[in-house]
Amino acid sequence: QVQLVESGGGLVQAGGSLRLSCAPSGRTFSSYAMGWFRQAPGQEREFVAVITWSAGNTAYSDSVKGRFTISRDNAKNTVYLQMYSLKPEDTAVYYCAASVYRYSSYASQYDYWGQGTQVTVSS
Repeated sequence: QVQLVESGGGLVQAGGSLRLSCAPSGRTFSSYAMGWFRQAPGQEREFVAVITWSAGNTAYSDSVKGRFTISRDNAKNTVYLQMYSLKPEDTAVYYCAASVYRYSSYASQYDYWGQGTQVTVSS
């Protein structure tokens, strides 16, 4: 069974930074792209960023562009989300996801998901 494990969440003051990590555990698998999504209480899950393993192509939601950076370490099979200038509205559970075939901002096109890590930004 494929599992994605996120880490790095926590409580931070507005203007602060956090770095999230995501790595697969369990059986090995190959994927084309890795994405980060987030879900705040009472809201739908929303796209944050995506990166392809091979070329490192990236895309971001408008709400995080210029503040968040997605990156990958192929040797470690790990994806990161570096978050700067955090705002209270960034508070959410952040999920890592893997898409076997697609480079997408749509959650429905991802095949594997992590359990999520809580990010709380205080004002």
